[in-house]
Amino acid sequence: MTDYVDDYGRTQPPLSGDEVATLLGFLDFQRATLAWKCAGLGPEGFATKVAASEITLGGLLKHLTLVEDWWFRQWLYDEGWRPPHDAVDWESDPDWEWRTAVQDSPEELLREWQASVDRSRTLLNNAIREGGMGRPAKKVEEGWGSPSLRWIVCHMIEEYARHNGHADLIREAVDGSTGE
Repeated sequence: MTDYVDDYGRTQPPLSGDEVATLLGFLDFQRATLAWKCAGLGPEGFATKVAASEITLGGLLKHLTLVEDWWFRQWLYDEGWRPPHDAVDWESDPDWEWRTAVQDSPEELLREWQASVDRSRTLLNNAIREGGMGRPAKKVEEGWGSPSLRWIVCHMIEEYARHNGHADLIREAVDGSTGE
């Protein structure tokens, strides 16, 4: 059976794939959902807030750019931050990505997010070749340990799914667009 692409351009996860194909299929589906929710909007759409929340589509993109690098670069390979994250004083500005997203254009936010997704895919594929989904992350946190690649991928699916709920509400507030 060929890949099924829905009306929003998202490839559906395989119905009967193995563990790797299924997990990566769901992660890519969630990433494609975020891209769909952000598509075609300008700066005003990217800065829209809903109710009492400070979350914006721009902030979501910048946050998920950070999260992609955090889990696939820092945890999986124990590498440091990349620019611009390496210059942030995270202790004094823990919400930097949310706060500063309004300063970036939608094109820049999408480009940076897509670049982080591309880097993550490369690191993820390398890790699968190195040991499969059971491969432990190289970073070890005292008192917590080291998560497996399986745990990281499942966490990333959860991270995107949770934030895609925010994106649904924001996009509907921006222009009335709804959809799964």
